[in-house]
Amino acid sequence: MLKKTIKFKDYNDVEREEDFHFNLTRAELTEMELSMDGGMMQYIEKIVAEQNGPKMIRLWKDLILQSYGEKSADGKYFVKNDEVRALFSQTEAYSVLFMELATDADAAANFVNGIIPVVQ
Repeated sequence: MLKKTIKFKDYNDVEREEDFHFNLTRAELTEMELSMDGGMMQYIEKIVAEQNGPKMIRLWKDLILQSYGEKSADGKYFVKNDEVRALFSQTEAYSVLFMELATDADAAANFVNGIIPVVQ
């Protein structure tokens, strides 16, 4: 699980700094691997190498929103559903993160490595 602290201004022009959580389960990762030609990592490498702007934008949006969730206080649940994703996507925090991943290759690599589960 990746905990990402993001600084942003909300829509009341208030500066905020909040922690957000991102994670893909092994099941979700397997589903993504099997749904992409050659697997997810090969797909990512291909569109980055091709500098395919439209596909890169879609990739970052999908990765952010598919991995975003809200962790329960007891750590038992990581809630990821359409409502949670929609609310996050409407924040400036989402916009800040999206722009960071779209413009900084190191940040993008760190994000991907942070959301992928460690296989034991």
